[in-house]
Amino acid sequence: MPRESSHQLLVGVTGGIGSGKSVVCRIFECLGVPIYYADPRAKWLMNNDSDLRAQIIAKFGEESFIDGHLNRTFLAKHVFSDKRKLETLNSLVHPAVAMDGLTWQREHSSAKLLVKEAALLYETRSYKQLDQIIVVAADLELRVSRVLARDQQRSRDEILQIIEKQMPQEEKMKQADFVIYNDDQHSLIEQVYAFLNNNNLQL
Repeated sequence: MPRESSHQLLVGVTGGIGSGKSVVCRIFECLGVPIYYADPRAKWLMNNDSDLRAQIIAKFGEESFIDGHLNRTFLAKHVFSDKRKLETLNSLVHPAVAMDGLTWQREHSSAKLLVKEAALLYETRSYKQLDQIIVVAADLELRVSRVLARDQQRSRDEILQIIEKQMPQEEKMKQADFVIYNDDQHSLIEQVYAFLNNNNLQL
């Protein structure tokens, strides 16, 4: 539900891997809407936020960083095979991203519409801080083919394992305020404008 105390609409854009949520955000960006890309910011914070770096090293050891940079191979090897370690890492990173997002929001306080793009809006319960959620949806095979095309180091089985660990797309769609179908059949631009029209937004 929209926050009654604010004239600004804060919208989350989410979807499973390969759904194309970043493409949808690029359309909003072309219309002048400020976008907060949570996943790239999380990676930036892990490399540049001294407090977060210290917390990661305390939990996972000095090998977590090489030459001052996050050792993603080392961390991935440990956390993705152990659910508890992944939860530990997320418990460090998600609060840092939340604080960073609030700072970004204050910096864009004059904008009518702000968009936050994140894969785990529902899983981290950060959707509760947003007015509306857009879910970007696509068929499974289309999602897999997109990821294979952009990341040739991943196998089909690896991609399916990632999808299996994520919240089911159907469940996200049920909870969404608006669904954008990125299925190569519906116009993304028309759907973005439909969302804007639904909210009486003229950019």
